[in-house]
Amino acid sequence: MKSQPLAAVATWLPVMNAAGYRCQCAGECGNPHAKTDGRCPREHDGYTSKHGHLIRLMAAPADPSTPSAVAVTLPASDLRAWCPDCFGAAVRQSRAQTAPAADDAPGLFDL
Repeated sequence: MKSQPLAAVATWLPVMNAAGYRCQCAGECGNPHAKTDGRCPREHDGYTSKHGHLIRLMAAPADPSTPSAVAVTLPASDLRAWCPDCFGAAVRQSRAQTAPAADDAPGLFDL
């Protein structure tokens, strides 16, 4: 039997069943996952490697740029199964793409 989260199982379970308990990242994290046909190979309750850590997939927004306040209101149909490494990297990627351009004007205290 697969482990489940302590809360929001009614939301988490349909997402995991649809994903086959496998991370649904298709390169949004910056890794093309080329060795596994473009999809992250990590599975829920699996290990990252022979001596690695246990993986617990999470149900998180399909769009990693979704603010947390909005993400908690999303239905299961708008969520995907993510391993923590891919989701964290995808969030960083989306923030880097939407970061404001550096301003060339001198700062307030620049001389």
